[in-house]
Amino acid sequence: MAHVRGYAPIKVLPGSMRACQIIEYNRPHQIRRIPTPDTLKPHDILLKVAVSALCHSDLEYQNGTLDCTLPVTASHEGTGVVIAKGDAVTWFIIGDRIMAGQTFDRCGECDDCKGPENYQHYCEHQGPMMSTERNGAFQEYLVVDARQACRIPDKMSFLTAAPLACAGITIWRALLQTELKPGQWLAIIGSGGGLGHLGVQFAKAQGLNVIGTDARDDGISLSREVGADLVLDARLGKEEVVREVFKATGGRGVDATITVSDAKAATATACAITRRHGIMVYVPVGHEVCIPYQDIIFRDIRVKGSFLCSPKEAEEMLDVVVKHNIKVSSSVFHGIEEIPKVVDMLRQGKYQGKGVIVIDEDAVKREQGQL
Repeated sequence: MAHVRGYAPIKVLPGSMRACQIIEYNRPHQIRRIPTPDTLKPHDILLKVAVSALCHSDLEYQNGTLDCTLPVTASHEGTGVVIAKGDAVTWFIIGDRIMAGQTFDRCGECDDCKGPENYQHYCEHQGPMMSTERNGAFQEYLVVDARQACRIPDKMSFLTAAPLACAGITIWRALLQTELKPGQWLAIIGSGGGLGHLGVQFAKAQGLNVIGTDARDDGISLSREVGADLVLDARLGKEEVVREVFKATGGRGVDATITVSDAKAATATACAITRRHGIMVYVPVGHEVCIPYQDIIFRDIRVKGSFLCSPKEAEEMLDVVVKHNIKVSSSVFHGIEEIPKVVDMLRQGKYQGKGVIVIDEDAVKREQGQL
């Protein structure tokens, strides 16, 4: 399935395409017809979008909490099939199934670009990211920087890959940031959400002991379902969570904590349950972070941020998903026209897991052998 038979280079595209866009802040997304991309830079590829996913941060763009240039097509979690490519792209071929990257046009000259491979997506001179100042994946055709994209493994579907394009890569790199070894303890604050349930499974695949906390009944259930060793109800309060964590870890606390919840109390709880000299990795966007100075100074808790991941790290993550049969919890919807409703459902917490939207029904049927 990495190369889908029946696809050939497409030289003539329709002049316009359907897209779901943010037109103004704090207003519903709108379905519009916009021009189809007709120009590729040397390192670009053009995808016929198959499946895209909705991220919690898409709500922050809609609210204006995170800046974007309007109008803009939403979603930075996209998959599709290569139908055209720039002259410099030699590692992908027409028909490849691709998980899109979010960053574009790294300079190649700054310290990050010349540093380790897993620093390059931090390029200080890179171009606008998908769904901020350039259109995202809730449209029929999508331009992607091939240097930041990944080929989808043969045994993985578009429906599985789309949510991994942000949620998967983000929690995977956060896990790498902890630098834990098999047998050590990890806590995930918000373990039953779109990122958290993947983090639990990734951590178990690496041989870690995992404690999950969540403040929702379905999140608690999902945390248990995906294999957390201990699941705590965050609604019991910080003191009770701390007590239970220290009881489970022999009085030490966990070796590292990943915070994916944006609740105000989350970071304080994360630091409190982490052992002295341990690591707390913070992931959420759009809000100020409040961390008790006592934990940083007197307990030497080290705080790290984590942003997406590099293409090599993303490929490793995809391999882990296949090898360990990682479950991606999602609710599947069909058609661009459904997206405004799905956004409202996400805001109201009316579906479980990631919201996944099929853009190209034929592409999904083709990989399922129905066409």
